[in-house]
Amino acid sequence: MIKEKLRLYPKVGLINLGCAKNQVDSEVMLHKLQEAGFTLTPREEEAEIIIINTCGFIESAKRESIDMIIDLGKLKKKGQCKTLIATGCLTQLYQEELLKELPELDAIVGTTEYPKIADICKTFLDKKGKNKNRSSWLSEPTALYDESGIERVLTGERFWAYVKISEGCDKSCSFCIIPEMRGKMRSRPIPSIVKEVSGLARQGVREINLIAQDLTSYGRDMGKVQLYELLKELVDTDVDWIRILYNYPHPFPDKLMDLIAHEPKICNYIDMPLQHIDEEVLRKMNRIHQQEYTINLIKRMRDRIPNLVLRTSLIVGFPGESEKAFKTLYDFVKETRFDRLGVFIYSQEEGTPAGQMEDQIDEEVKQARWDKIMKLQEQISLKNHKKLVGTIQNVLISGLSKETDLLLEGRYYGQMPEGDGVVYINDGTASPGDMVKVEITDAHPYDLVGRIV
Repeated sequence: MIKEKLRLYPKVGLINLGCAKNQVDSEVMLHKLQEAGFTLTPREEEAEIIIINTCGFIESAKRESIDMIIDLGKLKKKGQCKTLIATGCLTQLYQEELLKELPELDAIVGTTEYPKIADICKTFLDKKGKNKNRSSWLSEPTALYDESGIERVLTGERFWAYVKISEGCDKSCSFCIIPEMRGKMRSRPIPSIVKEVSGLARQGVREINLIAQDLTSYGRDMGKVQLYELLKELVDTDVDWIRILYNYPHPFPDKLMDLIAHEPKICNYIDMPLQHIDEEVLRKMNRIHQQEYTINLIKRMRDRIPNLVLRTSLIVGFPGESEKAFKTLYDFVKETRFDRLGVFIYSQEEGTPAGQMEDQIDEEVKQARWDKIMKLQEQISLKNHKKLVGTIQNVLISGLSKETDLLLEGRYYGQMPEGDGVVYINDGTASPGDMVKVEITDAHPYDLVGRIV
């Protein structure tokens, strides 16, 4: 009887690739598997079933996903892995090609079907432990991850979590394939999100990072519901920090800025991917906001929200980006002095309008432009960080530093998880999950140093 149970519920490993939204999907799948009786393992060489949650956003992400499938296929040849399943965005785009070109795969599971992952895994169990048929579970991307429950197995530090408040996107940026992979925008009801955040708080989570493909448009598909109303409800939960990520710049109403400014739990931190500032490039990107609107919006934000930390993402080397257009972007970065800046080199993607444009930019030119802006931003970041020296900041402690166990590591409100650097603490003691006051004593372009006071 014991042997039969072990046979029916083998060890499962899950590898997540891509963005924070994929991470949430992976955490939901892990809970579904655990709830069904499967044993979870972080060691792929121990797993009888391996699931790869793929990314298909840009070419490098596709390549990483395919390479991972091929590498894990070697475990099948050794007899360690019996079943290899791919899910996520890449499968939604290239279902036929994946099964045809990658014999290592036993199944592909689209972005709507992953709540069924436990049942799918069970279909591959038999007395001999061999798979009989290669299968696909795919449908139009219409699901929300909480339709069958919002429980998750957190895979990051246990004191912060991502919470996905909507799925899909209604925008039609010419460089982006997300609507094809994830479908139209579907917002989760406010009570569902509040329930999830309250549950995470009971587990000891102190920081919630709200994510979506287009956070600012939350609720548009549900009538008059807006991000503002959601945040008003979330500040009554028992978390310490609420951070909003991936905010499309239009619309961004004043009442939302004022709520951020006056609610202590909402971090004075806005992540607003702008992509570019040159009028012609924005037009070709099919971005509806224009230069004057963006400059005025940033001014309003900084006027209304004290000590605002502003993050953006930009694309260099977009088709037709002239030297003049790039200079406009460079000057904009120099004048705006973003606290955080991510820059992507444009990737020509199959199936996008931008991918079909004739005036593609040479790769060496794109790389040189990336280097130039990143060098500028390093100088800006250092100057911004030096302004924090001598200030006292609340810091959420992660634990011992990843660099050396002689230091503690944490983040202040102006550092989002996994992307903005950390605060290294070289004086004082604290435990993971503590919120402590830290005097900033030294500054670097991406990290800070301080002591507990």
